[in-house]
Amino acid sequence: MKLMKIFALSVVLVATFLMNACQASLPASTNGSSEEDSPRILTVMTHDSFAISEDLIAQFEEQNQVQVEFVKSGDSGAVLNRAILTKDAPVADVFYGVDNTFLSRALESGIFEPYASPKLADIPAAFQLDSMNGALPMDYGDVCINYDKAYFAEHALAIPQSLEALTAPEYKGLLVVENPATSSPGLAFLMATISAYGVEFPAYWEALRANEVLVVNDWETAYYTNFSGSSGQGAQPMVVSYASSPAAEVIYAETPLTEAPTASLVGDSMCFRQIEFIGILKGTKNRDLAEKFIDFALDVPMQEDMPLQMFVYPVNQKAALPEAFIQFSQTPENPATLDGATIAANRESWIEIWDSTVLR
Repeated sequence: MKLMKIFALSVVLVATFLMNACQASLPASTNGSSEEDSPRILTVMTHDSFAISEDLIAQFEEQNQVQVEFVKSGDSGAVLNRAILTKDAPVADVFYGVDNTFLSRALESGIFEPYASPKLADIPAAFQLDSMNGALPMDYGDVCINYDKAYFAEHALAIPQSLEALTAPEYKGLLVVENPATSSPGLAFLMATISAYGVEFPAYWEALRANEVLVVNDWETAYYTNFSGSSGQGAQPMVVSYASSPAAEVIYAETPLTEAPTASLVGDSMCFRQIEFIGILKGTKNRDLAEKFIDFALDVPMQEDMPLQMFVYPVNQKAALPEAFIQFSQTPENPATLDGATIAANRESWIEIWDSTVLR
């Protein structure tokens, strides 16, 4: 009897061993999900202002069997610094957010892999600033001075039509700007003054300083704390912001508006055109997916999604603008521009000169 028990136990053990061995030899899909079934991960590094509709990114993920992870890494300057510092061991596959004021630095650092997306055929050559197609244009916006319509009407104050007019006594203490060393729109506005005045730009800033221009570190503080046109509590009725800001005021108004409470000063050279770029980071292990994401970002659906997500303009000329942009935003006919090589050669010294002139 004891012998029979031992034999039965042995049979059970052998059967269990054979069953486990068979299961181990079966394809992973017969036992449930596996690594092969899991979607690949594509990492996109962006600045903090990046936004996209969830439905749109979900569609891209489903079509390409991929999971997209966005890594927000500060403002445009900070995210570029991170991309450069990690270029030997990149923490992302795609990088979005460098603009034309810092483009030369990105290209000189060699962080991008060239990719001539077929979608470039729909983008005007004026936006394509990198001949090697490492950094591809994705959107643009005009940094302008926005003003509070109600303030100017209540004070019977004329709307300034030039940069020079801002130094007049009637506008004393009425303008808030951002520090170009810490703010992307602040740097863009500095570029506008350099485009207009050349090497004489320090004298212009001397005049603004004498006229009590207020300087803050970032756009959020300038727009939501100091600007009277957004909060109604600020002391300055003029602020360096974007030509799309009036449309945003209408779209996000608590009560429906038929007219924007703010507008932009769009006289010749009063605005600086920012172009933002996207590119594949060198060393990516997901080159095929990165290319698909670039194509997706430059295609019409995402290009039409961006205006109401980030309040920027699409570069794809086939993309339509939202009605609010058409109705409430202004586009300067002659925005200020500077050659990328000139910016690269002088950017840091310009900022130092500005600092010693304005903040001394």
